[in-house]
Amino acid sequence: MAKKKTKKSPKKTHKRMHAASKSPRQKSSIEFCEKCGSIMVPIKKGKTSYVKCRSCGREMKKEVKSLKIVEEKPVTNGVVVIEKDTTLLPMTDKECPKCEHDSAYWWMQQTRSADEPPTQFFKCTKCKHIWREYK
Repeated sequence: MAKKKTKKSPKKTHKRMHAASKSPRQKSSIEFCEKCGSIMVPIKKGKTSYVKCRSCGREMKKEVKSLKIVEEKPVTNGVVVIEKDTTLLPMTDKECPKCEHDSAYWWMQQTRSADEPPTQFFKCTKCKHIWREYK
């Protein structure tokens, strides 16, 4: 027994095209170019419509009465967090001079010449104010 191969649609945004031909019963789906394999799009020349390949320019004489392009987007529930404010610095008990909160992150940086001691920076965990102390 042979298994049927089914195509799964991609999860990203995709477009579907439905073209209805002259007869009300017959509906045609997407046409692909026999030369390069690209999707054929409907174009109108005078009173008649044809399908044309965007890549190679090949035209097929297939009359299309109407075309409906539907774009489906995946539904997202909730809020997507793009960036978190995560600080990977050590904490210490230090009073903020701005809001008087008693906890702050700290780091050391060499801001002057090498024979001078480094500068210690603090960042308040509450108001995010940054100050420094020289040792």
